[in-house]
Formats: sequence, C-alpha cells, structure tokens
Amino acid sequence: MTGKELHRVTDAMAVLSLSRSVIYEQLRSGRLRSVRVGRTRLIPASAIAEYIALLEREAADTDDYRAAS
Repeated sequence: MTGKELHRVTDAMAVLSLSRSVIYEQLRSGRLRSVRVGRTRLIPASAIAEYIALLEREAADTDDYRAAS
C-alpha cells in the first residue's frame, strides 16, 4: 500500500486488483468500509487492510474445510 490514509475508489481498484463493480458490491455488502466526504466516497487504508485480512481468513477457512473433507 501507499502512504495514503484515504483512497478513492479508482485507487482501491488498483491496490486490490478488483473491478469497479466488485469494489462497489463489497461496499454494499459491508465487507469493505468507506467514508463519504461531500460527494466523494473514500476507502480508508485501514479498511483495505481489514478487507485483505478477511480474504485471507476466508481462504484459510476454505483450505481447512477442504483438508477435513
């Protein structure tokens, strides 16, 4: 990640390698947090880190489930 604390959606798209529609779906579902400043939606760097940690936990849970089967 860069040293920025708040990312525009286009920046978050690049950081997470996700499309605009996926970013907005994750925002709608609450899996990725954002804040609004005026009309601009910004994604805190901490929210991006939390989202990455969530994906890692889900991947580990899936791996654990497959190993148990």
